[in-house]
Amino acid sequence: MEDFAAGWQRSATEGSCMNIFERREFSGLDGGVLVADVYGPVGAPTVLLLHGGGQTRHAWGRAAQTLGDAGWRTVALDLPGHGDSAWATDGDYRIEVLAERMCRIWRELGTPLAVVGASLGGLISMAAVGRADAPPINALVLVDIAPRMEEAGVERIVRFMRAQPDGFATLEEAALHIAAYRGRPMEGPIEGLKKNLRLNAQGRWVWHWDPRLMSEANHNHRRDPDGYERALRGLQAPTLLLRGQRSDVISEEDARALVQTLPRARFVDLKGAGHMIAGDANDAFAASVVDFLHEVMPPTHAPAGGN
Repeated sequence: MEDFAAGWQRSATEGSCMNIFERREFSGLDGGVLVADVYGPVGAPTVLLLHGGGQTRHAWGRAAQTLGDAGWRTVALDLPGHGDSAWATDGDYRIEVLAERMCRIWRELGTPLAVVGASLGGLISMAAVGRADAPPINALVLVDIAPRMEEAGVERIVRFMRAQPDGFATLEEAALHIAAYRGRPMEGPIEGLKKNLRLNAQGRWVWHWDPRLMSEANHNHRRDPDGYERALRGLQAPTLLLRGQRSDVISEEDARALVQTLPRARFVDLKGAGHMIAGDANDAFAASVVDFLHEVMPPTHAPAGGN
């Protein structure tokens, strides 16, 4: 359910040339802050982008800029324990903890609001809409995530994220590790890996996220398909489920089954993409989201409805 091996590629080739409108901070866990990059016009309907586990806000590539240029106020957030956002002092990243924090951010952003959640970001979003204190949202986009997942695909990602706990001696070594996982060599400048890795006091390159995210307690707590389905039962907001056609995490059958349970949902299978759609097919991903939002939450005014 969490994968960042594709996201670093977009960071390497595009992150440095994107025009960031502003940097914004939100209240995080234990008094820390959550960091976001914000694109698009002030006062426009807001789109909140929530990346997958082990990634950063840079994983969205051109999509964040595309949405901002199309007229939406677009907020690409580093999730708790990721990127430049603060880590939990006690290492508690259970879904209900993250969902409670997300509801606070939704409330601060106000409406109209659309939430786009990939992998872990999608799990948090599903859990959040089912909370009694959840503020209304105008649209939800789930990116290759659903309550029911393929165990083999999830475990493949978990093994990758738990490997190399002591980091890498060089960026080249990290690139080889990613290439072995993805089944193809790295493309683009290797310096882009610095958006997903940091140099620690021992001179090792380690991932830019809290390794406690993948503790047994935190990981097992995310595996609650019945809980996510219960959370979604009251969702009335228009929903788009984007699946990578090559995904080994979400089956087409499970994707279609979820959409049939929601009153205002649709399903798109993106060709050429795996689990990390924004990394594998960024332009097609952005176009799908733009088309959906133009229909359900145009950048000029808020539609009727919500969750």
